Amino acid sequence: MQASLRWSIFPTAIAAVLAISGMAASQSVSVSPNTQPITLNGTSGGAKKDSGCAGFIADRPNHTVQVTADSNLKFTLQGSGEPTLLITGAQGQTFCVQADRLSNGKVEIPGRWTKGTYSVFVGDRARGQNSYTLSIAPQ
Repeated sequence: MQASLRWSIFPTAIAAVLAISGMAASQSVSVSPNTQPITLNGTSGGAKKDSGCAGFIADRPNHTVQVTADSNLKFTLQGSGEPTLLITGAQGQTFCVQADRLSNGKVEIPGRWTKGTYSVFVGDRARGQNSYTLSIAPQ
């Protein structure tokens, strides 16, 4: 009986470790002015408290976006809970937007994005961890 109990716990432990490591992984994408819209999915929130508007975020970005040329892009986040979208650039730029009661969990950051690498954090003000969809599209 004890041997079968150990064999049932072992696969469960491996699955838990893989799930946790998957949440910590950052997904990288590349966009350009004529790119097709890109859709990314993930889980918001984390244990790290951001001192700005982002609420609770992961230690590492959820996504890394390489903008290959200056582009007019719109980042659109749709999630549940109290989602936030924090985008930081290599040159010190920081963009942060929170969903409000009227947006139904939708956050948008449109603008002119200069060539470079951006770190995208999807946070949650209430320390929740919820699924989300992030799209990046040319304007």
